[in-house]
Amino acid sequence: MKIEGPLIPARFVSRPNRFITIVEVDGKSVVSHLPDPGRLKEILIPGVELLVRPAPKNANRKTKYSTVMAQKDGQWVSLVSALPNQFVKEALMKDELPMFNDFTFIRPEITKGKHRFDFLLESPSGSPFFLEVKSVTFVNNGLAQFPDAVTARGTRHAIALSNIAKSDGPDEAGILFVCQRPDADRFSPMWERDPVFSKALLEAKKSGVTLWCITTHVSKTHMQYYREIPLNLAPL
Repeated sequence: MKIEGPLIPARFVSRPNRFITIVEVDGKSVVSHLPDPGRLKEILIPGVELLVRPAPKNANRKTKYSTVMAQKDGQWVSLVSALPNQFVKEALMKDELPMFNDFTFIRPEITKGKHRFDFLLESPSGSPFFLEVKSVTFVNNGLAQFPDAVTARGTRHAIALSNIAKSDGPDEAGILFVCQRPDADRFSPMWERDPVFSKALLEAKKSGVTLWCITTHVSKTHMQYYREIPLNLAPL
């Protein structure tokens, strides 16, 4: 998937709140919107190299930039939590994700009951399949983990998908974790950060919800599927 440009170099200075970063562009400190509300403390370290996107000239917004990527261990990590949804949509439409080769893409954003999920697919058995996508940026020693901040929304999704699997069948609900970097070789929920979500995810798996985690290559211009990695849902 092509990443929208232009992106210009910057350096991280500070983060006054969840959605704002102070960055240095051409030697000047400017305010930049951060489209990922996660903690990101392992990535957003003072002085770290960033890529930011200038806001459109006629845009009615308070910030003149958006913080899009950060350098971590010699590679770019996307800081746009919505990017995986865009990536998955395009990849599903082009049959670029091997685990979904036998599924049919129906539409994005589907409501069932009181919940809205990211995608509606048709499963290999011909049943409706509700898919939720979660963005992962935290990786430590090859272990990708989610969430890096408490996610009540993620917990609600996991419980709702569990209920779908219990009532409609085990092949009708799934969660795809998209790691926005390539250096992970396994995935686990972050029990110490959000035990409520982690337990809900474990229960979802037991209820028949299908879980996957994939890694991606992210560059200044593209996001590409790299590989699927195994999951361990037990507390570490």
